[in-house]
Amino acid sequence: MKNVPILSAVLLFWVMSAIASSAPVRESERIPVDLRRTTLVVRDVDKSLPLYRDALGLKVIYDQVISGTTRLVLLRANDDFIGVLGLMQRLNQKDPLPAPEFRRAQAGDPILVFNLQDLESRFERIRTTPHVTVAEAPRRIDYPAADGGVIPVMFSAVWDADGNFIEMNRIMGTPAGVGR
Repeated sequence: MKNVPILSAVLLFWVMSAIASSAPVRESERIPVDLRRTTLVVRDVDKSLPLYRDALGLKVIYDQVISGTTRLVLLRANDDFIGVLGLMQRLNQKDPLPAPEFRRAQAGDPILVFNLQDLESRFERIRTTPHVTVAEAPRRIDYPAADGGVIPVMFSAVWDADGNFIEMNRIMGTPAGVGR
């Protein structure tokens, strides 16, 4: 029972740090541009959803067939406007698509980066998701910080059903750009 105040203080600090580090930039520093969405063109939306919706927990906010030729599914984490992920499938694809390549990302390839506060406990579900290939299990990486220090990150990575490289990290220090 002696440790309850200490544990409460640590929990409060952790929650406040998470809130502070995810706050928008100050109004005086805002620009008239927002990166609303990244859309991946996928072979089969239904093979992509088990990773993004089920394992990562993103919420489907839109799922429609457009003009009979394209299925678009939009998913969100914590914001309906910023950081939305789109999965787009061409339904009228006539030519066979090449098999996905599970290789290091190259010029022109996207890399999606997710921050998971529960990375270690969630990774087993991600690892066993159908059509997911693990590139790296969680391990600590220290990135150089602008002030000369380090930004400790628990890093992991997978390829999705289409060969898109997906980083799933847990930032353990102050993220780059916070307080700048």
